[in-house]
Amino acid sequence: MSGIIGRKLGMTRVFTEDGSAVPVTVVEAGPCVVTGVRTEDRHGYGAVQLGYEKARRKTLTKPVAGQYDAVGLAPRKVLREFRVADPESYEIGQQVTVDIFEPGEMVQVTGWSKGRGFQGNVRRHNKSVGRRTHGNKSRRAPGSIGQSASPAKVWKGRKLPGRMGGERVRLRSLPVVEVDADKGLLLIRGALPGAANGLVMIRKTGGAGK
Repeated sequence: MSGIIGRKLGMTRVFTEDGSAVPVTVVEAGPCVVTGVRTEDRHGYGAVQLGYEKARRKTLTKPVAGQYDAVGLAPRKVLREFRVADPESYEIGQQVTVDIFEPGEMVQVTGWSKGRGFQGNVRRHNKSVGRRTHGNKSRRAPGSIGQSASPAKVWKGRKLPGRMGGERVRLRSLPVVEVDADKGLLLIRGALPGAANGLVMIRKTGGAGK
């Protein structure tokens, strides 16, 4: 299997044999269940659909509940697809756990950053502030942003105040430091996007890290 779904629990640190402190993010990953198989012949691509966390049936619409009834599975809150080379080797109802990962393996993590709401230029784009002296009244204001007579407009794409955060973020080449199969935990080096209890998708990228 190429990936798994989990939730970010928080950050801590572990110590290596030489006494070095390694910052890690603890992720509670799986167990996930295979809820669908996508094949080249029928769907045009090869993938496996995983379901994570059981959902209450009354929260589902009848068409969605009927899909779970057709395959004989309990409803799931989260559904995500992972591309695989041999989808025919997976069966509906098969469980996927953190056992698919090994310490030192490189992974790719996708999550959603924290929402910051409406922010100004200084925080959103790391702009410099104005001086405090000589009667300056626009310390954090963006200042002049357009032209006079020609073309007399503000060009699209200019860095201005606006909504910040709450975006899909993907981090690549992060090494797995530790795998706790009994508790279903993954310890991944570095910080992962999102707040505690946020949803993350972890995919294998190949290779080995330190």
